[in-house]
Amino acid sequence: MRELVRRVAQSGLARLIEPGDPTLLGATPTAVGVNFAVHAPAATRLELCLFDAVGRERRVALPARSGDVWHGRLPHGEVGVGQLYGFRVHGPYDPERGLRCNPAKLLLDPAARMVTGEPDVSDRLLEGPASAVDSAPAMPRCRVVGREFDWAGDVRPQTAWRDTVIYELHVKGYTMRHPAVPQRLRGTYLGLAQPAVIEGLQRLGVTAVELLPVQAFATEGFLRERGLFNYWGYNPLAWSAPAPHYAIADPVLEFRTMVRALHAAGIEVILDVVFNHTAEGNEWGPTLSLKGFDNAGYYRLVADAPGHYENHTGCGNTVRADTPQARALIIDALRWWVEAMHVDGFRFDLATTLGRETHGFNPTAEFFATLEAEPSLRDVKLIAEPWDIGPGGYQLGGFPRRFAEWNDRYRDTVRSYWKGEHHVLGAFAERIAGSSDVFHASGRGPHASINFITSHDGFTLADLVSYEHKRNEANQEDNRDGHGDNRSFNCGLEGPTTDPVVLALRRRQTRNLLTTLLLSQGVPMLLAGDEIGRTQRGNNNAYCQDNALAWLDWNLGEEERALGEFTRRLIALRRRHPELRRDEFLEGRARTGSVKDVLWLHPYGHEMTSSDWHDPHSHALGIVYGASDGHGPQILILSNAAEVAVEFMVTATPAGGSWTLVLDTADEQACGAQSGPAFLRPAHSVAVYERGVVTAPPSELSK
Repeated sequence: MRELVRRVAQSGLARLIEPGDPTLLGATPTAVGVNFAVHAPAATRLELCLFDAVGRERRVALPARSGDVWHGRLPHGEVGVGQLYGFRVHGPYDPERGLRCNPAKLLLDPAARMVTGEPDVSDRLLEGPASAVDSAPAMPRCRVVGREFDWAGDVRPQTAWRDTVIYELHVKGYTMRHPAVPQRLRGTYLGLAQPAVIEGLQRLGVTAVELLPVQAFATEGFLRERGLFNYWGYNPLAWSAPAPHYAIADPVLEFRTMVRALHAAGIEVILDVVFNHTAEGNEWGPTLSLKGFDNAGYYRLVADAPGHYENHTGCGNTVRADTPQARALIIDALRWWVEAMHVDGFRFDLATTLGRETHGFNPTAEFFATLEAEPSLRDVKLIAEPWDIGPGGYQLGGFPRRFAEWNDRYRDTVRSYWKGEHHVLGAFAERIAGSSDVFHASGRGPHASINFITSHDGFTLADLVSYEHKRNEANQEDNRDGHGDNRSFNCGLEGPTTDPVVLALRRRQTRNLLTTLLLSQGVPMLLAGDEIGRTQRGNNNAYCQDNALAWLDWNLGEEERALGEFTRRLIALRRRHPELRRDEFLEGRARTGSVKDVLWLHPYGHEMTSSDWHDPHSHALGIVYGASDGHGPQILILSNAAEVAVEFMVTATPAGGSWTLVLDTADEQACGAQSGPAFLRPAHSVAVYERGVVTAPPSELSK
């Protein structure tokens, strides 16, 4: 009887459905109904599956095909905003040849704007023995979404790159333990939109939040078997749908509410997006969406064995962006996030994948040209993680001019310098000067460098100065996962300690690293919680730790509050001085007036020579930034990573004035003292001075 009712319902839908519009990919409400369109070149028949609240399914074949796109439109009354749906694809099924059309598998719309959850761990989703088994009972549904939302005059902040300070955070982890967030809102988009949370971001001084993936994602089966969860979210299901994990009821509405609140506070929203692989895994993985629509068009298959997937991501499959259909789907997703969700930029995970063509990475790949030509994306920030694990995958400095890039050379060099390693002083200067050796050749400036010392992937800052060995046992992989080369320094003891000498050095090293980051040329990125001493107890790969290990602890003691205030002062100092935010690389020459943009000083007071730079035992450096208007020295930084105190002779003291101490990592309270020309700097410390009264520029900074 139930089957008879379903067939009758289907016949009614078949009489109502019209051809619709092939250019509106996904499910699009229009004035006369809801348009459905999906790319499926190998399909011989494509069914739209409509579900009611109790899971009953009605199917109707899409009546029209334009090229490789199947499409149809149902009138209002039959469907509308909120309708649950999916697709089934009929056609050739031969996995060994890369053909995976299988109507037994309910598929998520590749352009879905909302999904109801994530798939169950079930053999129903797999091919092989279960290839004829209906997967619908284990699958989430797509939901039709409208564009209606009261943006209340929302204005994007459009912060210039030079003024940007990025704060990388996890939507859930940031507020799960926040005392000012109501319990029911903790860990959600609305939790991040709470006034107390936003006021904290404003007080710190960051200008943009970079959210770990909020595209709908799934937890891998092997994690669920261990009782773990994909906390970071780098396993996407639907590129245009906000993750329902962080919503109370309506993820689209609540995400938009969050963006509106952050914008009102002048804070940009940058999304960490994953277009390099999907949750469908390799040939043994589940069939959820792209595999069933156009396996060979969306994924890189092994050329002489198309039943297998190339794995340049380490996640089982590799999305290809060198086909028109894949490019269109990715650009459509980016357009949706900008136009309908008002985000301000994107950080592309494993971005080398997007530029891969037949013979490897191509900086002029068609994907980049298409991205550049898209009008809605012209004013958004674009950030590349410039590597994947495939052949020729490391491409730092190789991306088009529109992109800024995560600079891991900056991370590694700054860590090595403060660890006290030899032969790094010259590289250290290059990094804090903006990494011209990396980005100048492509015609970009220092803002192409996203400078970071820590990120979600690796040690937190507190752990970087407390552990020399990772402690990832909680991930249940026998501590084999995560980076082995961390360039960390435990300050004399491994892990937790009550030794006051070790703790004091750890606090000083933390301040040294933060000071270097925020006073370097380029765009600084802070990892959320580093400014309050967040620890993951030595776990440097907390991707599966959806618990207090990875959540921020807002129960702050005096030392944590002091570090937060120190970080706030650093950001304010950066904002106060355009010399720290130049649009051009430092070159050690005068640009305007008679003052060099930077002067690199040996502790004896002379400008650094070639032999000074190559001295393997040199760990101290003086830096004088000339004023951006060319009239005198403006900022003095004395950096000493040695294990002993170093006396600096600074002859570049402003004539008729003095240097005024504004920040000292060896003494948080020190401020206002005037001194020169001799400066005794303790081991493992950095001090920052501002120009006092100036009557004339010093000869040392002249041409």
